[in-house]
Amino acid sequence: MRIEKIAPGYAGIDIGQEQIFIAVSGQAVQAFGTHMADYRLAAEYLQRHGARQVAMEATGVYWIPLHDLLQAAGLAVTVFNGAYARNMPGRKSDVSDCQWHAMLHSHGLLVPCFIPSEEIRQLRCFYRLREDHLGIAAAHIQHMQKALDLMNVRLHVVLSQIHGVSGLRIIKAILAGERAALALAQLCDAQILKHKREAVLKSLEGNWQAHHLFALQQAVECYEFCQHQAVACDQQIAALLVRLNAAKPPPPPPEAGRKIKVVRHNAPQIDNLHGQLVGLAEGRDATRLPGISPLGFLKLLGEIGTDLSAWKSEKHFTSWLGLAPGSNQSGKRRKRLPRKKTVAGQIFREAVLSIAKSKYLALGAAYRRLKARKGAPIAITAIARKLAVLYYRLMTKGLDYVERGIADYEKKYQEQTLRYLNKLAAAHGFCISPKPA
Repeated sequence: MRIEKIAPGYAGIDIGQEQIFIAVSGQAVQAFGTHMADYRLAAEYLQRHGARQVAMEATGVYWIPLHDLLQAAGLAVTVFNGAYARNMPGRKSDVSDCQWHAMLHSHGLLVPCFIPSEEIRQLRCFYRLREDHLGIAAAHIQHMQKALDLMNVRLHVVLSQIHGVSGLRIIKAILAGERAALALAQLCDAQILKHKREAVLKSLEGNWQAHHLFALQQAVECYEFCQHQAVACDQQIAALLVRLNAAKPPPPPPEAGRKIKVVRHNAPQIDNLHGQLVGLAEGRDATRLPGISPLGFLKLLGEIGTDLSAWKSEKHFTSWLGLAPGSNQSGKRRKRLPRKKTVAGQIFREAVLSIAKSKYLALGAAYRRLKARKGAPIAITAIARKLAVLYYRLMTKGLDYVERGIADYEKKYQEQTLRYLNKLAAAHGFCISPKPA
């Protein structure tokens, strides 16, 4: 059977900055503008010609307003990755693209993208905007360091964080006109002066030039503005979490004696963030997993949501995250393709960096063993995949299953270590016996 026609009830849309093109079964391709009035006309056109299923390519952010409007109109919208629906070579145009996509969709050949619910997309918007503000603030920290370097003030070499309490206190005193090194050093925390007093005093002697002081002042003002913007995002996230948890049962009380993980850097200023996240996840606490803090849990909920039924198994989930190895084989040839980089996958990779510092976690031992043999990048991806599998099991099967999985892993690792020790001892003519009780 040749696939050459669009089945009835299906349509394809090619989205651009100024125009969209719509192909419907039995109709010529129609072009519409990209204003809201044009989008409403496009929705009426699709309904008038009996289109029920619509496919559109995920083009930047242009697809979001049209997707929401068509969904509100009662149409089933499939958003797909354009890389998986390439047209025939030499026949590329906006008109042919929408026809090609409609034909592929009508025969079930397009894989839909994962799109979370509207509430989760709001949470994602706020937390990503917060991350943008923090990233811009980090750039202004470098501007502060550059201005200090130009004046040969080496304070940021002595202090680990120039944007900490002591660092900002000294910088603001410098901008206020203070130049005495001893007076500036007294603004540091007592613990810093206890261990680094002489170094701090030496670092506060510089060539105070007006144009560099002006650059330092602007960098400080921009940094504080970005911090205020991040706090405003925290307030929006807090209000959204309260609204989402209003219709859910209260989460179970925390276990007696169990400590909640603390976010050390850039902690959101949200009251009871951990409890609200557990309530949103209906009692499933991802912070019980190694390496995942309340901030990491917030990011994962913003990217993935609480319902993981979109992935049939943990293998589908890790493949979507870009943490599973790909397959590209033709005959005897095997080609390695770079893994796709997803935001959610990067969150699990960042969690591995904290796991790597632990001396008591089985995943930390696995990371160090893999790093010694394969290198850090491969070890980070491999342990991130294991952590993603635990997260999937937690959100779909509950905490008991996950804790049993970690215990089994630690037991297998211990058995593997004992087998290696026995083999090594036998190779050198020794025998290992257990220590008497």
